[in-house]
Amino acid sequence: MNIITPTIIAASLAITSVSAQQCDIHFNYGVVINPDHVRILQKSQTHVQINNDNQLFIRGREIPLNQQQMDLLTIYSQGIRKQIPEIVSIAIEGVDIGLKAVNKVIAGLTGENSAAHQKIQERFDEMQYRLRERFNHSDKNYYIASQDFDDFDDIFAGEFEQEIESIVTESIGTILMAVGEAMTNNEEQNSEQRVDAFDQRIRGMEKDLKLEVDPRALEIKLKVTQFCASLKKLDQLENELQESIEQLSHFDLIQTK
Repeated sequence: MNIITPTIIAASLAITSVSAQQCDIHFNYGVVINPDHVRILQKSQTHVQINNDNQLFIRGREIPLNQQQMDLLTIYSQGIRKQIPEIVSIAIEGVDIGLKAVNKVIAGLTGENSAAHQKIQERFDEMQYRLRERFNHSDKNYYIASQDFDDFDDIFAGEFEQEIESIVTESIGTILMAVGEAMTNNEEQNSEQRVDAFDQRIRGMEKDLKLEVDPRALEIKLKVTQFCASLKKLDQLENELQESIEQLSHFDLIQTK
């Protein structure tokens, strides 16, 4: 039965296979978006604000724009509105895959809706809520801090991966007790047969998890690739804005490495 712990931990590490993807881009500022405006933050202060995708403010002062500049600003603002939620979506989906993988293993070991399973499910629900809170995510409101996107695993999954392992480790005793009871109740097999049957069950579970997780992991990696390509195009548009609007000449939200 010593296969149980590494199997559960391996399931929790499904997050790594999902989110570990490089993107050589850096955000020099924090970004807040809501239906009315996009705000670019420098040390918690609004440095640049775009209202209704066509009105530009720098440090609280409105900057007059000609039609060409306004068109550029609109495309840029709409691009940010599209990409920031995509970052949040990738983060939430990556962690969600890991949680579901662990949940499936625990349910398979202890029984669906067992006391151990329900307790861990509550912890996972709380974790998902905190992940959304981390991005201030509610309907159409998002926040992303200044950061590198060169390793999605470190940005989004690291702390949650460790927490999943901690939750599982704390629950191992309860899980083993539930497994022991299930094996003891099988009176048709001797001890060795029960252990062999259980090991086969675990290995079957590992194969099922791989078949379930791998396609979703590949899908997210493709999303990350598309996200990075979109940010690079947005960076080119940002360069055009810098050249066109003098007050933005030193503004550089998106930095491509």
